[in-house]
Amino acid sequence: MRVSICAVGRLRAGPEQTLIDDYLTRFDRTGRPLALGPAQVSEVEDKKGGGMSAEADLLRRAIPKGALICTLDERGKLLSSPDFAELLSKWRDEGRQDLAFVIGGADGIDPTLRAEADYAISLGKMVWPHMLVRVMLAEQLYRASNILAGGPYHRA
Repeated sequence: MRVSICAVGRLRAGPEQTLIDDYLTRFDRTGRPLALGPAQVSEVEDKKGGGMSAEADLLRRAIPKGALICTLDERGKLLSSPDFAELLSKWRDEGRQDLAFVIGGADGIDPTLRAEADYAISLGKMVWPHMLVRVMLAEQLYRASNILAGGPYHRA
């Protein structure tokens, strides 16, 4: 199951980008034998200032056709790391070819795109900067693949 992280904004070189690259490389390595991955990041940017609606249109174009859409949203479901791993496994076992995680911009995800999503996940009750959400998602993807592989990374 291919994984796309579709996000608003361009991440510059720096510590966040280094962490994302590291965790997604680990995810690809651990997930490949489990039929998870590869993972890629698709960044979109509304240069015309059209707001959440314009961002939603750009995000829709970045989402692979037929992908299961999972938004990262403060209103989403709170999951433990093992529950997240189980959810990925379930989607894979249902025959999903593509999974798209959608991360909105500073104002969040347009309500129309949220309504189109198959699932919504929250990373907690706090609101996180959208650039950090990418890092946290990448780490959780790696952690999930490690849980499913029976590796030592997750200590619960």
